[in-house]
Amino acid sequence: MQIAIPLFDRFTALDAVGPYEVLSRLPGATVTFVGEAGGPVRTDTGALAITVDRTFDEVPEPDVVVVPGGPGTRAMLEPAPIHAWVAAAHASTQWTTSVCTGSLVLGAAGVLDGLEATTHWASMDLLASLGVTPVDDRRVVVQGKVVTAAGVSSGIDMALWLAAQIAGDDVAKAIQLGIEYDPQPPFDHGSVHKADPEIVAFLRQVVVDPAPAS
Repeated sequence: MQIAIPLFDRFTALDAVGPYEVLSRLPGATVTFVGEAGGPVRTDTGALAITVDRTFDEVPEPDVVVVPGGPGTRAMLEPAPIHAWVAAAHASTQWTTSVCTGSLVLGAAGVLDGLEATTHWASMDLLASLGVTPVDDRRVVVQGKVVTAAGVSSGIDMALWLAAQIAGDDVAKAIQLGIEYDPQPPFDHGSVHKADPEIVAFLRQVVVDPAPAS
């Protein structure tokens, strides 16, 4: 099974690496980082780079696509090579998935037409502007073979769910145990529905809506 994770400038590291840690442990699976060109691609912080090993042209028909999110997705609301690749690959995938604002890429590629989907809580309006029905009360939204996950960490939940569909519950449970995914966060602020309003406002101003670069 070939699993392709497309990379682009300013993607969020955990959006790609979280699902990678799960799906790379599936029996018989190969995970490939793909992109417009080979070489390192920087994450949203600029401090980390992951290497694109194959170009889009070299991986035209993966079995599974996992599109990560990140600030870079905002630059891809207009037609871009990644949209053409996603749309073409989707025609033959077993599963087409996204994490966080990766769903904006799926939406712009036409994959989400007429479907429900989720994304990062601060990007629900952007998702709706693409003609998609946004869902903000589920971490993972399944619509046939299209699966979207909410913000960043939910990509691990999505990947474990996907692992169970592909290889069975026992394999998925073994992978979960292997990576010791047993969340016990020190705060109950992992959802915009639970967080204090002042924390939401602070995060929206500082992280989600930063001042434009001069």
